[in-house]
Order: sequence, then C-alpha cells, then structure tokens
Amino acid sequence: MEEDEYRQMYRAAIPRRCVFEKAVLAGRCACSRARRRNLAEREAVACESARGRAQCEAWLTQLRARAQFALRLRDGDGPLPHARAIKLQAGGLLGLAGLMAGAGEKPWLREGRVADVRGLLDAACERFGGLEGLPFEEIVRAVARFSGRRRRSRR
Repeated sequence: MEEDEYRQMYRAAIPRRCVFEKAVLAGRCACSRARRRNLAEREAVACESARGRAQCEAWLTQLRARAQFALRLRDGDGPLPHARAIKLQAGGLLGLAGLMAGAGEKPWLREGRVADVRGLLDAACERFGGLEGLPFEEIVRAVARFSGRRRRSRR
C-alpha cells in the first residue's frame, strides 16, 4: 500500500487521532478514551473525546514550548523526530504523574507507565487550577531525564 493511500485511509478511519499516540503505542501510557485500531498492518490510536483531545493537545503544546531546551530544539515548529516525540509525551506524562503521586493523589503510575492520561490530566487541572497552574519546571525536568529504550547491540 502506498503511503498516500494509507494516509487517506487513516484520516477516514481515525477522525480524532490521539495526541499521545506514540507514547500509547510504545507502551508508556494508557488512556480511558483511547481506542486502538489496526490499519493496513499498522496500529493507530483514536481519541473518543473531542473535549479531552483538545485539553491533551493544549497541554502538550504548552509542554513542548517550555521543553525546547530540554529537547535540544532550535525551531519550535514542525514535527518532532520519533525519539524526541516519545521523550516529550512519555517524559511529560511520567513527570506529571510523579508530581500527583507525591501530593498523595491516586497512584497514576502502574509498572512504570501512566495508567490513564485522561484521568491524570483532569485531576492535575483540578488540583492546580487549570493547565496554566501546572508546575512545568518540574515536568520539564522529568522530560529531560526520560530515556527511551536502549539500542540493542548487533552481534
């Protein structure tokens, strides 16, 4: 299947792409509103909540703007390379989950992954008074510390 055909099929089958699709597919987080779909031997993640997706997108946009130095980005626009997108998505969510767990909140981490992105963001917004009140400095530190899978050595 050609890449253009796949993109057309993807847009038709997935009207709202999950903002954290890369982190979900990498097994770093789960979400109560995310639904996995198989498309042409590939996996995709759709979001079932328009309001939830808008909030996730706003949070990730703010995090990306604040984490440019940690991600070693010169230009803030354009798509991120895969490894940096995972670092931003998973590192940011793990940092936020760690903050919430430190405050005595429900344990959002299970086996090193975020249990429910939607619930975590809702609880964080309630606790900190919205996205603007989140302690992004601490979350960006978690993004900087995050490391993805290690490369396997070739033998």
